[in-house]
Amino acid sequence: MPIGIQNIMKPDISSFNNAAQVERLIDKYFAYIKGKYHIEQKPVKNSKDNAETIEQKVWDREPEPATLSGLALALGFSSRQEFYTYVQHGPFSQAVKQGVLRVEACYEAHLHQNVTGAMFALKNMGWNEKHDPLPNTEAGNILTVKVFSSGPPPAGSEKEVKL
Repeated sequence: MPIGIQNIMKPDISSFNNAAQVERLIDKYFAYIKGKYHIEQKPVKNSKDNAETIEQKVWDREPEPATLSGLALALGFSSRQEFYTYVQHGPFSQAVKQGVLRVEACYEAHLHQNVTGAMFALKNMGWNEKHDPLPNTEAGNILTVKVFSSGPPPAGSEKEVKL
């Protein structure tokens, strides 16, 4: 997360008065990471006398991905542990949990673009990749497997092998 977000937001988690204030900071974080741009008129290549122009988006600040660390910084936390503790026990934890869910939604959306990184992040957020839970086993539906040995026992070393 670029240091810029700390300079722009500068909140103090101890000064939260209500959930609406926390929600505004979360919204401000998500607006910030969208980046900032302006539109410029650029001449069209291969046009005569450069008379023809086209509008082009020019980024003043590039967009950034949503991250839990970035959200924690935007809310004024000084460590991930402090952030996670607040999520569990803070007075406005419900609002922060919604912010965490928004970050998770961004990772989910990226599953269609970059599977490996998004899967890593989702696993760290408590997701798992189990497809189907084990079926309920009831009496009579248990499969027992017995292994019988047949043939000579395996040799303990090369010296015991006879050809």
